Amino acid sequence: MRQLTKVLDSRQRKSDFFCGKEILDNYLHHQAGQDVKRKLSACFVMEDDETGIIQGYYTLANNSIPLSLIPFELQKKLPRSYSSIPTILLGRLAIDRRFQGRGCGKLLLIDALHKSYEISKTIGSFAVVVDPLDKDAENFYTKYGFIKLPDSGKMFLAMQTIKNLFE
Repeated sequence: MRQLTKVLDSRQRKSDFFCGKEILDNYLHHQAGQDVKRKLSACFVMEDDETGIIQGYYTLANNSIPLSLIPFELQKKLPRSYSSIPTILLGRLAIDRRFQGRGCGKLLLIDALHKSYEISKTIGSFAVVVDPLDKDAENFYTKYGFIKLPDSGKMFLAMQTIKNLFE
């Protein structure tokens, strides 16, 4: 089976990518490569097989959230000795304008969740956390089961839920 995404590298044409959200475009154009080199995040890109154009990208990084932000139903199952719970941050997810509306966002999200689940088998991670840029992004994540964290713009999907997708 062909891999959906590749790790970002210097040979990819980042400057051709435009999703319509300046902050996400600028991140890929100017900062993503440095973040990868500094081990601040991992950036994965999906390229068009014929043209090599970056169709979309996402980033993953280590993260944690305060135990107090986790909904009570889940919180009561966790040990009180943790003041914060380890998670994986899906920091950015963007699709080039030329490929929007074709299901690429869903494919990238599934790829990110699968990678996160695999990572969670060797390094503790309770959930995948996102911090939606706007209402459109929030609606996208809600559609796939992400739950809003109280007193925060962040959303999460528990690793147990993600596990059920892949096993």
